[in-house]
Amino acid sequence: MGLAEGFDAWLITVGNEILIGKTVNSNFAWLGRKLTLLGYRVKGGIIVPDILEDISWAFKTALARGARVIISTGGLGPTFDDKTVEGLALALNVELQINERALKMVEEKYSKRGLPLTEARIKMAKLPKGATPLPNPIGTAPGVHIVIMGCDIFLLPGVPREMEAIFEAYVEPILREKGPKVYFAEARVKSYGVPESEIAPLIWKAMKDTGNVYIKSHPQGAELGVPILEFHITASSRSPEEAIKSVEKAREKLIEYLKTKGARIEE
Repeated sequence: MGLAEGFDAWLITVGNEILIGKTVNSNFAWLGRKLTLLGYRVKGGIIVPDILEDISWAFKTALARGARVIISTGGLGPTFDDKTVEGLALALNVELQINERALKMVEEKYSKRGLPLTEARIKMAKLPKGATPLPNPIGTAPGVHIVIMGCDIFLLPGVPREMEAIFEAYVEPILREKGPKVYFAEARVKSYGVPESEIAPLIWKAMKDTGNVYIKSHPQGAELGVPILEFHITASSRSPEEAIKSVEKAREKLIEYLKTKGARIEE
């Protein structure tokens, strides 16, 4: 793998629901794999409750350990216990202020639904001074990006679909540009006739069996009609040969597993 010294990443999860066992921390596994494929070394992870001082401590701890990248998930919404942005501001000792770009993003989301801006909704546009909002294509709360002490800090929503969408559209390109130079390989496979819900466990199995790969499924047909799925397989390594080898192995495994379900394959 393209792991490199000096490119340490830390993951911070904010939410009481994780700590009490109500919600499984799937965001951590997803981000850990993504960062690893990008060549970063995931050095540690911290889970904290929705308490301002604890959130601030988590960011301070990761920064003190020399993180080059910190990604938090959770706590960006309009409710009183969404405190991640405020916790980061406290950790960095900077003030919160209404970000006009973020306010426009939030306003557009609610105006499309015929809903007015309220204090709770405006709260989602209050960012640490110097931060940049990241558009949320699915939800209402923008992501946040700020660079401090040579560290890129990203605040992402806790809802997995929102987190993944912001990461792939905005965070990943930044990390590719700033991260270690690794080689990427990719392949595509299309299957017909088996629903995504039935194939999902096979995707995880193919990734687990191969190791250094990520497989993304893209539905192109009706789940209960004639299911059509396109799979995008990616891998990274310090050598192009290794990256290609990993993709090939994952492709073969995925096809093997798909065929056990009776899927028709197109490569």
